[in-house]
Amino acid sequence: MSRLVQIAVLPHQQEDSDYILELTLEKEKLRREAITDWRIRKRSIDARRSPIKINLQIELWQKGEKKESIPPFVPQNVSEAEPIAIIGAGPAGLYAALRAIEAGLKPIVFERGKDVRERRRDLAAINKDQTVNPESNYCFGEGGAGTYSDGKLYTRSKKRGNVLKALEWFVHFGANESILVDAHPHIGTNKLPKIITTIREAIIENGGEVHFNSKLTDIQLKENAVEKIQINNQDWFRFSNVILATGHSARDIFYLLHKKNIKIEAKPFAIGVRVEHQQELIDNIQYHGQTDNPYLPPASYSLVEQVDGLGVYSFCMCPGGIIAPCATEQNEVVTNGWSPSKRNNPYANSGIVVSVAPEDLPNYKKDDPFVCLDFQKYVEQRCWEAGGKTQKVPAQRMIDFVDGKVSVDFPKTSYQPGIVSADLNEVLPSLISDRLKKAFVVFGKKMKGYYTNQAVLHAPESRTSSPISIPRNPETLEHIEVTGLYPCGEGAGYAGGIISAAIDGINCVDAIFNKISNSSK
Repeated sequence: MSRLVQIAVLPHQQEDSDYILELTLEKEKLRREAITDWRIRKRSIDARRSPIKINLQIELWQKGEKKESIPPFVPQNVSEAEPIAIIGAGPAGLYAALRAIEAGLKPIVFERGKDVRERRRDLAAINKDQTVNPESNYCFGEGGAGTYSDGKLYTRSKKRGNVLKALEWFVHFGANESILVDAHPHIGTNKLPKIITTIREAIIENGGEVHFNSKLTDIQLKENAVEKIQINNQDWFRFSNVILATGHSARDIFYLLHKKNIKIEAKPFAIGVRVEHQQELIDNIQYHGQTDNPYLPPASYSLVEQVDGLGVYSFCMCPGGIIAPCATEQNEVVTNGWSPSKRNNPYANSGIVVSVAPEDLPNYKKDDPFVCLDFQKYVEQRCWEAGGKTQKVPAQRMIDFVDGKVSVDFPKTSYQPGIVSADLNEVLPSLISDRLKKAFVVFGKKMKGYYTNQAVLHAPESRTSSPISIPRNPETLEHIEVTGLYPCGEGAGYAGGIISAAIDGINCVDAIFNKISNSSK
């Protein structure tokens, strides 16, 4: 068994391996010759007081202790193995495919969008021409929404599965090993496409299949079990097991399931705005004025407050980031944020959103699965209209928003399609705007300097999670009414980011493998 040791160093000491080992041995009262190996297990910043410290968790192996070395990914050739269908090539779908290859099952992945390279052209069209391709955009395409939306790899949930395994697979396919150590691991939008491509190549090399421009358009059941699926309204394919990993924005899938009398349910989600500050200001607040320290990364923040019975919180905070247009239809606008690996842009952005449950909404009906989705669509279309029916978004300075004043000018924004001055109190439903106003004042007290008219609100931030869940059996992970259908990842309501979605993909394949194994006994 190894030994875990907690130490703290100054920022400039975090790369000094000799000093770190010496400090660790001194704390444990051990001699250097007693150690056979060591490594940093976890690293985090403690900026609560001055001087700022870097907390390190060190793992030591003493003489007689063996450091295990387990290959992170052990593939099989599955060319002739039993096939399973995976709908969607986001993190849930790709990790499901990798796990299938390990388990001796043949993954056949159907992705409605394009591969990462071809997808770039459609992203450029949104930004420059304000043209939305409904099948290829920031949400749809190889790698899913995460590929071009920052690549944050941290998750609050440790109960879903093996987080370390999910991270090790990213490293195996090209990510920097630092993601195994950092408390808030992050790959960067500029590096993710290459990693995603390498994953796809591994799937194909080991006998799996990946099909792009291949949209699920129908499901045929027989005796409440999956029999076959239709792709692009044309070809039918027989599968006994289908993993539905379509993401939180595949609204057509929800309509399809409802039409086929496959149960779906409204679920809580969150909606609000994306706020942009200068990164220098956030650094100054979080690092107590120590903005000239080259050993500190661009600072992030996390904020949460209960306002009039609903939670208001920061979501997907992007230090040194960019605000991106993430609509999936032409007559809507949606914002999200991303950062490159160095997080070296001059802006910091974060969603500030209000948590909304179905029963909070004015048109709530107990048996209406679309009440939250309809509210989401309503807000996105209202913002599209307020932005001039383009991909420009309605915007307002923060204090102007709270005071109900239309902003007469703006600082420069990272949002490439552009912004239009509007009173967001009139654009957003009062359920959202009233709570946002109160929350910004409170956040300004928690972070001195955060509440400023130099911050600009971009509306809306609306794709935080799926507004619909697809219920499944907690034991088998199959839909509660349909054998062989595995709702998976964010789109089904069982994940909240890249890592949790990836783990859910793994879990669904494990459930299929166990079912097949048990049936063959």
